[in-house]
Order: sequence, then C-alpha cells, then structure tokens
Amino acid sequence: MACAALAANGVVHAQEVATAAQDDVMTAIPDPASIPMPDLAFTSTPLIEEDFDKYYVFNRAGTSFAEALTDIRDCDNLARGLDSGYRYQQAPYPYTYTMAGAAGGLIANALMGAIFGSSEKRRLRRVNMRRCMHYKGYERYGLAKEKWEPFNFEEGLDGVKEAERQRLLALQAKVASGPAPAGKGLGL
Repeated sequence: MACAALAANGVVHAQEVATAAQDDVMTAIPDPASIPMPDLAFTSTPLIEEDFDKYYVFNRAGTSFAEALTDIRDCDNLARGLDSGYRYQQAPYPYTYTMAGAAGGLIANALMGAIFGSSEKRRLRRVNMRRCMHYKGYERYGLAKEKWEPFNFEEGLDGVKEAERQRLLALQAKVASGPAPAGKGLGL
C-alpha cells in the first residue's frame, strides 16, 4: 500500500501518511465482487411513492462499477458541506439592543439552526445529487425508505465518517451499475 511504502522510507511525517491514507479511502476502487447488491425489492404504494423525492437510487445501463463509483463520488463531493443559508437574525424592534433581546435572539437562532438548518442541508444535498447524476446520464428510481436506509445516509449538521461514507457510496455504485430497478424512471 502506498502509505506503508511512504512510511518505510522514513521521508514522510505522520500528517502526510494520514493524508495519503485518507486519499486512498476516497479514491480506491474496491472489487465489485466484494460489494453485496442491496435488496431493492418492495411493493409500491401511494404512501411510499410520496417519499420518492427523498428515497431513490440511480442507475445507468451499460455502466461499469468503477465508472458508477467515480460518478457518485464526484457528485457527492459537489454536494458535501453545503450551507443551509440560515444566519443570525436580530430580535424584533423593541428588544433589539437589550440583553433580553440578545439572549432571546441567540436562543431562537440556535433552535432555528438545529431544526431548519439540518433539514435544509439534507434537502440541498438531495437536490444537488439528483442534478449531478441526471447530468451524467443516470436515471432515478424510487425506493421504499426501509430499503433505502441500509446503504444511504443523510447528512445534516453532523457528517458521516469517511470510511463509512465510502462504503455506502460503493453500495450505491453497485446499484447504479447493476440491472435497472423495478418501476419507472422518475427523471430529475
């Protein structure tokens, strides 16, 4: 492995070794045979279909696993670390420059960020992933939430550890490069 060779030469510092290890996780293409195909079978109902804007998979005919993983990683990198746009808002007029107004503003803004900021970041990530993968020629297929959860993640105010993120992206690439899921394509 590249990290072991670099460290064996004694030329690299610990930080460079850690960076090289992180780069390997983010760029390595695992053997597709080692990635299990997630279970996508479910019976669609109108209630499940209402959530197809949140729970879906991508697929493109004739795509190799390596190409699908590269495309998903590319789109994931574009959708990472998005800002929800919620900012500090001052308290209404009579209390603007008082201690009570400042304390109330801090509490209200913290709650607003926790409640709306996280859901807005998740929504923005979904929108950006859909646009990016659509641009790359992938079709989107709806999926039941309980089938979607084992191989996907929602990133709000907290992140996903890189190793776990890459494992889940590899599972998504397995679906994206496999046979088309049941159901009709949803488009963008």
